[in-house]
Amino acid sequence: MALVKASTKSCAVNPLKMSQPIGGAFAFMGLRGAMPLLHGSQGCTSFGLTLFVRHFKEAVPLQTTAMSEVATVLGGYENLEQAILNIHSRAKPKIVGICSTGVTETNGDDVDAYLKLIRDKHPQLAKLPLVYVSTPDFKGAFQDGWEKAVARIVEALVEGPGVSGLRDPSKVNVLPGCHLTPGDLDELRAILEDFGLRPSFLPDLAGSLDGHIPGEFTPTTIGGIGIDEIASMGRAQWTIAIGAQMRRAAEVLQAKAGVPFRLFERLCGLDPNDEFITFLSEISGRPVPVKYRRQRGQLTDAMLDAHFHIGGRRVAIAAEPDLLFDLSSMLHDMGAQVTAAVTTTQSVVIKRVKAEEVLIGDLEDLEELAGTKQCDLLVTHSHGRQAAARLKIPFYRAGFPMFDRLGAGHQLSVGYRGTRDMIFDIANLVIADREENHQPTPDSWRVPAALPRRAGHSSPGTAERSIA
Repeated sequence: MALVKASTKSCAVNPLKMSQPIGGAFAFMGLRGAMPLLHGSQGCTSFGLTLFVRHFKEAVPLQTTAMSEVATVLGGYENLEQAILNIHSRAKPKIVGICSTGVTETNGDDVDAYLKLIRDKHPQLAKLPLVYVSTPDFKGAFQDGWEKAVARIVEALVEGPGVSGLRDPSKVNVLPGCHLTPGDLDELRAILEDFGLRPSFLPDLAGSLDGHIPGEFTPTTIGGIGIDEIASMGRAQWTIAIGAQMRRAAEVLQAKAGVPFRLFERLCGLDPNDEFITFLSEISGRPVPVKYRRQRGQLTDAMLDAHFHIGGRRVAIAAEPDLLFDLSSMLHDMGAQVTAAVTTTQSVVIKRVKAEEVLIGDLEDLEELAGTKQCDLLVTHSHGRQAAARLKIPFYRAGFPMFDRLGAGHQLSVGYRGTRDMIFDIANLVIADREENHQPTPDSWRVPAALPRRAGHSSPGTAERSIA
């Protein structure tokens, strides 16, 4: 069990975490026709929008109530009202997801009361879902905002199973954590459908931020799960929650609609995927398809091939709790030693990270730990690239944001295939670093200077000559 510590520094020098409002807005981006709205200053929204656009290389819908200093002091009712009316008349959204920020939380805006007044005053908004989530950015992190938003969406939009209480045995809800990419969701959808199941993903980033070009422009999200499909999630046979952060949303759904759930804390690695595939076979009543038996064999062969390069490596990882647990567990399975682990916020899983100590801190803490413990590999998002360069060790990019490489939304880590590809990527980084920086050269072959001869001892050449 890892010892969990928190940094005592007065400020973050090289920030690791993203804020709660950004995580909450990210969850709403997985809903079809949605418009995320940050209730705060314009700068808060601009910063988050920049991160999303640089990560996905796509147009991202995100609006703001544009609170000024005066409006913040007097209250944000008018700003919120005007923002919702403008969005409704211009963007025609199917849903507006509202996330608070530190500015409005500090002032104490009663947003739920504001929304009731706005609805009473403007009847045209009667059928527009307005979902509010409290996400102060002075505490918590990206994962916390996502967790709260998904739980609130379930609470506000999911209906009960109906009077008959009948459920669809082929319908399965999937609640993915924020550490999963659109590519991961596509892979999970394919796996579930191969077992004859019909999955509903909430949120479904694979439909909205998977990098496809729509037929026509829309100011809202271009895909994702629809409002009607969310409402029908109460009629599913099972809910699959992925990541410890999704337990809360799964429990809300179970309490509201009676849908049982199964939590998978990680889906990167051999054992977790064995459990996942076995569970799908049980609930579907179907045998495991041959393709997944073959993929499992490929993964075990990849683990065998790569453990020569990954085994024994000292690794430094910084990520959100669920991603940290996922990556550290997989690398531990491969024989690596996680000697430096840094995360952003408290979680039930960080005590079980395969490391002696987990620090809630920033990237400066990660760099110091990695240097002190002589790590061979650094794993974090793109803001860690300078630290890896200074330490002169390989750098594997994982998490959000990843803005200096293409294809961040398609990076795959789940399932047998995703785990196999990640193992190869990391092993190849290690091999390339060894070839570039640790290849033997004539200088490294240099023979040390000969020791001075002691009196009475002749050199080998002299002895040979005298014998001759």
